[in-house]
Amino acid sequence: MGKLYIVPTPVGNLEDITLRAINVLKLCDLILAEDTRTSGFLLKHLAVEARMQSHHKFNEHQTATHVVERLKAGENIALISDAGTPAISDPGFLLVRACIQAGVTVECLPGATAFVPALVESGLPNDRFCFEGFLPQKKGRQTRLKELAEESRTMVFYESPYRVVKTLTQLAEYLDDDRPASVSREISKFYAETVRGTLLELVVHFTENEPKGEFVICVGGK
Repeated sequence: MGKLYIVPTPVGNLEDITLRAINVLKLCDLILAEDTRTSGFLLKHLAVEARMQSHHKFNEHQTATHVVERLKAGENIALISDAGTPAISDPGFLLVRACIQAGVTVECLPGATAFVPALVESGLPNDRFCFEGFLPQKKGRQTRLKELAEESRTMVFYESPYRVVKTLTQLAEYLDDDRPASVSREISKFYAETVRGTLLELVVHFTENEPKGEFVICVGGK
């Protein structure tokens, strides 16, 4: 029986990948990639020539069973995402669960995850925190924000540049605008930046400075 490897990929700088991750990718019979074009660039840079197959949120239900059968037949398969650790706000959970239910060994390699450097750089307490990922876009969004108003731990969110001002504005509305917070963008890339202040100050900053890149928002608990 083969093994499923969950392999983190760089969130920014291409050097942020472990030597072990490169070796695993080279040894695997197949690499499941969220976007084969994006991953193709990375694999070419790493001189990895393994075959790729698309595995993303729109087809993971259909492909999981097929992948499990290949693993049971003895193939070693790696799952990667466009950036960071698969299954953390990315596809992966369904496949991992299917493998466990089928008795297939799953091993997740340690590696890049965007929220960890953002949380550490924030200067907010990180002995206890809660990772919220992306807030619901529509249904359940207000309910979740009301619940988080009572959260005592530091909160960590992912957000796109198109919604970051809206999300900061709503956090200020539901959690108080003087709540300490930090916003990191383009982690590990050339234009990496972390801006700290109250939620209100961050709303003003990103209203005046157009948000660009992928964002991690950290907010102090109650």
